[in-house]
Amino acid sequence: SAPRRAKKYKNVKFAHRGLHGEGVAENSMSAFKAAVDNGYGIELDLRMSADGEIFVFHDDSLLRMCGVKKSISAMKAAEVRSLFLSGTANRIPTLKEVLSLIDGQVPLLIEIKPDVNTPALCKRLCLIMDGYGGAFAVESCDPAVLIFFRKYRPRYARGQLVAKFTPKDAAKDERIPKNRFKLFALTHLFTNVATRPDFIAIDGRLMREPAFLLSTRLFKRPGFVWTVRTKRQYELCRKQGLYAIFENIEP
Repeated sequence: SAPRRAKKYKNVKFAHRGLHGEGVAENSMSAFKAAVDNGYGIELDLRMSADGEIFVFHDDSLLRMCGVKKSISAMKAAEVRSLFLSGTANRIPTLKEVLSLIDGQVPLLIEIKPDVNTPALCKRLCLIMDGYGGAFAVESCDPAVLIFFRKYRPRYARGQLVAKFTPKDAAKDERIPKNRFKLFALTHLFTNVATRPDFIAIDGRLMREPAFLLSTRLFKRPGFVWTVRTKRQYELCRKQGLYAIFENIEP
């Protein structure tokens, strides 16, 4: 059941892209080790290379973190492995490397980013996570991803990511639906009918969204809030029984 699958996250504090900061790049092995050492759960992001290797990386483009105007999906694994993160000694890690490091010590929130190869990534992810013994959940803003896991891996905990998508967002990003009703449905959780998420992970600016309150209070789905960057917001989450995915603070 959904409550049972989500129960493993009770009282866990999640470090957004690992415990990173000055000299420690986000989504790096150093950031993940620091999170494990401090007993924090980890939220991380996935991208897949053109030849099928799953890497832990957030952005669609490598420009911000690596100074390269390319995307991981357009590169082979060997090319991706040659890059360093934000001027540090850390390279972009593969998911397998990260799982080997964490080894079930803390729970994981695995975000699957919408990309050109997302369907293939989901299939390959199943093969990897089926052999992993630690606690984890998959999450995505793309309802199709949750529908896939509901059908093929119903035992995986799955979460619906929620942000306020607008026509302006859709114009900038080809992966966001252009249809206004679809945008409205994503923001207001109408897609939950099909995705049946075990938890909701929402942009902190939308904490008062009626659909989120309905899901977390009436239907008893755990609520996660991203990205919590102040002690005040963290305390607000704690008082409301919500899970904080934090960054730049240590709760």
